[in-house]
Amino acid sequence: MLTVETARTWLSLFIEKLEVNEKYLNTLDESIGDGDHGANMLRGAKDLKAKLAEGLQGGLSDLFKMAGMSFIQKTGGAAGLIYGQVFLHMSEAFQEDNDLMDSLTSGLEGIQTFGPTELKEKTLVDVWIPVMEDVRNKRLTLEKINEYVTSTKDFQAKKGRAAYVSEQLNGHIDPGAASCGYFFEAMLEAGVYDE
Repeated sequence: MLTVETARTWLSLFIEKLEVNEKYLNTLDESIGDGDHGANMLRGAKDLKAKLAEGLQGGLSDLFKMAGMSFIQKTGGAAGLIYGQVFLHMSEAFQEDNDLMDSLTSGLEGIQTFGPTELKEKTLVDVWIPVMEDVRNKRLTLEKINEYVTSTKDFQAKKGRAAYVSEQLNGHIDPGAASCGYFFEAMLEAGVYDE
Protein backbone atom coordinates (compact mmCIF):
# COMPACT_ATOMS: atom_id res chain seq x y z
CA MET A 1 0.00 0.00 0.00
CA LEU A 2 1.31 3.42 -0.94
CA THR A 3 1.50 5.71 2.09
CA VAL A 4 4.02 8.29 3.25
CA GLU A 5 5.57 5.64 5.51
CA THR A 6 5.88 2.94 2.86
CA ALA A 7 7.23 5.54 0.41
CA ARG A 8 9.88 6.58 2.95
CA THR A 9 10.81 2.91 3.29
CA TRP A 10 10.92 2.64 -0.52
CA LEU A 11 13.38 5.52 -0.82
CA SER A 12 15.43 4.30 2.17
CA LEU A 13 15.77 0.81 0.68
CA PHE A 14 16.75 2.35 -2.66
CA ILE A 15 19.49 4.32 -0.88
CA GLU A 16 20.73 1.14 0.84
CA LYS A 17 20.88 -0.71 -2.48
CA LEU A 18 22.89 2.13 -4.04
CA GLU A 19 25.29 2.04 -1.07
CA VAL A 20 25.80 -1.73 -1.29
CA ASN A 21 26.13 -1.79 -5.08
CA GLU A 22 28.19 1.37 -5.70
CA LYS A 23 31.24 -0.52 -7.02
CA TYR A 24 29.13 -2.80 -9.20
CA LEU A 25 27.38 0.18 -10.82
CA ASN A 26 30.77 1.84 -11.36
CA THR A 27 32.04 -1.33 -13.04
CA LEU A 28 29.04 -1.43 -15.37
CA ASP A 29 29.68 2.22 -16.25
CA GLU A 30 33.37 1.65 -17.11
CA SER A 31 32.37 0.32 -20.53
CA ILE A 32 31.06 3.79 -21.41
CA GLY A 33 34.14 5.52 -20.08
CA ASP A 34 33.60 7.30 -16.76
CA GLY A 35 32.98 4.37 -14.45
CA ASP A 36 31.25 6.61 -11.92
CA HIS A 37 27.52 5.86 -12.10
CA GLY A 38 27.54 4.23 -8.66
CA ALA A 39 29.57 7.02 -7.08
CA ASN A 40 27.40 9.69 -8.66
CA MET A 41 24.14 8.04 -7.61
CA LEU A 42 25.47 7.60 -4.09
CA ARG A 43 26.09 11.36 -3.72
CA GLY A 44 22.41 12.08 -4.33
CA ALA A 45 21.39 9.12 -2.19
CA LYS A 46 23.49 10.26 0.79
CA ASP A 47 22.02 13.75 0.58
CA LEU A 48 18.52 12.28 0.54
CA LYS A 49 19.40 9.94 3.43
CA ALA A 50 20.45 12.93 5.54
CA LYS A 51 17.21 14.75 4.70
CA LEU A 52 15.10 11.69 5.53
CA ALA A 53 16.87 11.43 8.88
CA GLU A 54 15.63 14.94 9.69
CA GLY A 55 12.08 13.53 9.69
CA LEU A 56 10.30 15.53 7.02
CA GLN A 57 6.67 16.28 7.80
CA GLY A 58 4.52 16.31 4.71
CA GLY A 59 2.86 14.17 2.10
CA LEU A 60 4.05 11.99 -0.75
CA SER A 61 4.48 14.98 -3.02
CA ASP A 62 6.85 16.65 -0.52
CA LEU A 63 8.82 13.44 -0.08
CA PHE A 64 9.46 12.93 -3.79
CA LYS A 65 10.18 16.62 -4.37
CA MET A 66 12.88 16.35 -1.71
CA ALA A 67 14.28 13.25 -3.46
CA GLY A 68 14.27 15.06 -6.79
CA MET A 69 16.17 18.03 -5.43
CA SER A 70 18.78 15.78 -3.76
CA PHE A 71 19.52 13.99 -7.02
CA ILE A 72 19.55 17.16 -9.15
CA GLN A 73 21.80 19.07 -6.76
CA LYS A 74 24.20 16.32 -5.64
CA THR A 75 24.35 13.60 -8.30
CA GLY A 76 26.74 14.25 -11.15
CA GLY A 77 26.25 13.53 -14.82
CA ALA A 78 23.11 12.75 -16.73
CA ALA A 79 21.92 10.34 -14.02
CA GLY A 80 21.31 13.16 -11.55
CA LEU A 81 19.22 15.11 -14.00
CA ILE A 82 17.24 12.08 -15.12
CA TYR A 83 16.51 10.73 -11.63
CA GLY A 84 15.83 14.25 -10.43
CA GLN A 85 13.21 14.74 -13.13
CA VAL A 86 11.73 11.30 -12.41
CA PHE A 87 11.21 12.19 -8.74
CA LEU A 88 9.95 15.72 -9.46
CA HIS A 89 7.42 14.40 -11.97
CA MET A 90 6.31 11.76 -9.48
CA SER A 91 5.96 14.54 -6.90
CA GLU A 92 3.62 16.42 -9.24
CA ALA A 93 1.50 13.30 -9.73
CA PHE A 94 1.22 12.86 -5.98
CA GLN A 95 -0.31 16.33 -5.73
CA GLU A 96 -3.32 14.87 -7.56
CA ASP A 97 -3.67 11.46 -5.90
CA ASN A 98 -1.75 8.64 -4.22
CA ASP A 99 -2.00 6.28 -7.16
CA LEU A 100 1.18 4.30 -7.85
CA MET A 101 0.43 3.82 -11.55
CA ASP A 102 -0.18 7.55 -12.05
CA SER A 103 3.11 8.37 -10.34
CA LEU A 104 5.07 5.85 -12.44
CA THR A 105 3.49 7.25 -15.61
CA SER A 106 4.60 10.71 -14.51
CA GLY A 107 8.08 9.40 -13.69
CA LEU A 108 8.38 8.06 -17.23
CA GLU A 109 7.41 11.51 -18.52
CA GLY A 110 10.30 12.85 -16.44
CA ILE A 111 12.70 10.52 -18.26
CA GLN A 112 11.23 11.54 -21.60
CA THR A 113 11.89 15.24 -20.94
CA PHE A 114 15.43 14.52 -22.18
CA GLY A 115 14.12 13.27 -25.50
CA PRO A 116 11.98 10.40 -26.72
CA THR A 117 13.33 7.07 -25.56
CA GLU A 118 11.94 3.77 -26.71
CA LEU A 119 12.31 0.19 -25.59
CA LYS A 120 15.46 -1.70 -26.57
CA GLU A 121 17.68 1.41 -26.68
CA LYS A 122 19.72 0.28 -23.64
CA THR A 123 18.41 2.81 -21.12
CA LEU A 124 16.46 2.72 -17.85
CA VAL A 125 13.27 2.86 -19.96
CA ASP A 126 13.95 -0.82 -20.74
CA VAL A 127 13.18 -1.49 -17.08
CA TRP A 128 10.67 1.30 -16.40
CA ILE A 129 8.14 0.51 -19.16
CA PRO A 130 7.83 -3.27 -18.58
CA VAL A 131 7.64 -2.71 -14.81
CA MET A 132 4.75 -0.29 -15.37
CA GLU A 133 3.04 -2.93 -17.48
CA ASP A 134 3.50 -5.50 -14.72
CA VAL A 135 2.18 -3.10 -12.07
CA ARG A 136 -0.86 -2.42 -14.27
CA ASN A 137 -1.48 -6.16 -14.66
CA LYS A 138 -0.55 -7.02 -11.06
CA ARG A 139 2.24 -9.45 -11.93
CA LEU A 140 5.46 -7.70 -10.88
CA THR A 141 8.11 -9.84 -9.15
CA LEU A 142 11.77 -9.44 -8.23
CA GLU A 143 12.59 -12.04 -10.88
CA LYS A 144 10.89 -9.99 -13.58
CA ILE A 145 12.76 -6.83 -12.56
CA ASN A 146 16.06 -8.71 -12.75
CA GLU A 147 15.07 -10.10 -16.15
CA TYR A 148 14.39 -6.59 -17.50
CA VAL A 149 17.73 -5.28 -16.20
CA THR A 150 19.64 -8.26 -17.62
CA SER A 151 17.88 -7.97 -20.99
CA THR A 152 19.70 -4.67 -21.65
CA LYS A 153 22.82 -6.75 -22.39
CA ASP A 154 21.27 -7.65 -25.72
CA PHE A 155 20.25 -4.14 -26.82
CA GLN A 156 22.27 -1.66 -28.83
CA ALA A 157 22.78 1.72 -27.17
CA LYS A 158 21.20 4.57 -29.12
CA LYS A 159 21.16 7.39 -26.55
CA GLY A 160 23.75 9.51 -24.77
CA ARG A 161 27.47 8.77 -24.60
CA ALA A 162 26.79 5.04 -24.81
CA ALA A 163 25.63 5.46 -28.42
CA TYR A 164 29.18 6.38 -29.45
CA VAL A 165 30.59 3.11 -28.12
CA SER A 166 27.54 0.93 -28.69
CA GLU A 167 29.47 -1.89 -30.35
CA GLN A 168 31.72 -2.45 -27.35
CA LEU A 169 28.70 -2.43 -25.02
CA ASN A 170 27.23 -5.58 -26.52
CA GLY A 171 26.82 -8.09 -23.70
CA HIS A 172 26.95 -5.36 -21.02
CA ILE A 173 24.09 -4.42 -18.70
CA ASP A 174 23.20 -0.73 -18.87
CA PRO A 175 24.21 0.97 -15.58
CA GLY A 176 21.11 3.21 -15.57
CA ALA A 177 18.89 0.18 -16.06
CA ALA A 178 20.67 -1.52 -13.15
CA SER A 179 20.12 1.40 -10.75
CA CYS A 180 16.52 1.62 -11.96
CA GLY A 181 16.17 -2.07 -11.12
CA TYR A 182 17.22 -1.30 -7.53
CA PHE A 183 14.55 1.42 -7.39
CA PHE A 184 11.84 -1.06 -8.32
CA GLU A 185 13.21 -3.83 -6.09
CA ALA A 186 12.99 -1.36 -3.22
CA MET A 187 9.41 -0.54 -4.23
CA LEU A 188 8.45 -4.22 -3.97
CA GLU A 189 10.29 -4.79 -0.71
CA ALA A 190 8.74 -1.68 0.89
CA GLY A 191 5.23 -3.01 0.36
CA VAL A 192 4.24 -0.06 -1.82
CA TYR A 193 3.01 -2.29 -4.62
CA ASP A 194 -0.19 -4.26 -4.00
CA GLU A 195 -0.80 -7.31 -6.14
